[in-house]
Amino acid sequence: MKKNLKLGLFGFGCVGQGLYHVLHETKGVKAEVKRICVKTKNKPRPLGEDIFTFRKEDILNDPEIDVVVELIDDAAAAFELVKAALQNGKAVVTANKRMLAENLEEIYALQKKYRRPVLYEGSVCGSIPIIRNLEEYYDNDLIKSVEGIFNGSTNYILTKVFEERKSYAEALQQAQALGFAESDPSLDVKAFDPKFKLTILIAHAFGVFVKPENIINIGIDRISAVDLKYAKDHGLTIKLVTRAFKEGERIYGLVAPQFVESTHPLSSVRNEFNAVTVEGAFAEKQLFVGKGAGSYPTGSAVLSDISALTYDYQYEYKKLHQENRLAFSNDATVEVIVSYTDADAVTVSDFENFKGGFQGNGQQNWQGVVKLEKIREWSQKSGINVILAPGAVLSPLVTVQREALTYA
Repeated sequence: MKKNLKLGLFGFGCVGQGLYHVLHETKGVKAEVKRICVKTKNKPRPLGEDIFTFRKEDILNDPEIDVVVELIDDAAAAFELVKAALQNGKAVVTANKRMLAENLEEIYALQKKYRRPVLYEGSVCGSIPIIRNLEEYYDNDLIKSVEGIFNGSTNYILTKVFEERKSYAEALQQAQALGFAESDPSLDVKAFDPKFKLTILIAHAFGVFVKPENIINIGIDRISAVDLKYAKDHGLTIKLVTRAFKEGERIYGLVAPQFVESTHPLSSVRNEFNAVTVEGAFAEKQLFVGKGAGSYPTGSAVLSDISALTYDYQYEYKKLHQENRLAFSNDATVEVIVSYTDADAVTVSDFENFKGGFQGNGQQNWQGVVKLEKIREWSQKSGINVILAPGAVLSPLVTVQREALTYA
């Protein structure tokens, strides 16, 4: 039976305003916003003052409000709101990927304890309904991998750099002006945002709760002019690629920029669009593409969760029960091109298989296969950039005997 829901909304920024607009443009969803809680007083807003409050209790303690919609940018405060809402018998819709990634296992337990759902389609890849697909379409498929472009801001920046020859700084500034990147873009350009999203997808694709700090991430903020020239000279582009795959009873994952051939499906994904490739044992590979940044794409995803709640929908976390023996691991290798300026920053012994390199404009560029933990080590040092080689795939670590290396 379809319900008429009353909503309490926390936050009225880019996504909140997008949600409010698409809700009132969509006639099929039986829901209305009763109250909106905001933090800043005396700020011009497009709605009348009577709908706003500055007290969270006005929403959390209102017995008429069925659903709390959490759209604030403070992960710790957002988690407290989610807990309080569930304790007060309210369902929750959120798009806060950091809050979810850092607390997903506890949120799963809270849903079971209070028998109220938390839905969060808008937290991963904007308008692409990937979580619902993993929960429903792929519920009985043995998923081998999920990968793609999970961050619209960085994809927009890289598109402008390659197609319009803009500098990194110019492209970033344009992304900020359009609302695709925050005033502090570090979560995007340093690849924390796609890592949070990968953490969420791993739970639904493989049934494994993993802490985001266990996933290694390299951003696009260290890409140099030499790296860009290398890509253009070899007919390549650079994409920030997020991936996880299953091998045996282990799940492996990584977020890092990668040199991508022009024939690769991700090469044509431009601007603020996201893409997710899901490979299953039975369905094989399927590619989902949609806008991943902006108020309306994310707002429409949040609205889809609200609509689902009118039918009492909730995540079942089916893979958690089917494959609970799996565990996350970083014991894998991948082929990279590492660039650096300090002659002592990288050595041949850092590689499992050294393939060679070149030098230009005072920058060393070496290519070879390395362990993921070596990438983590390099990511914590300044002046070192890592880009995955074209066609590079993660390989579970096997014990090999290092051959003697000779080089000029």
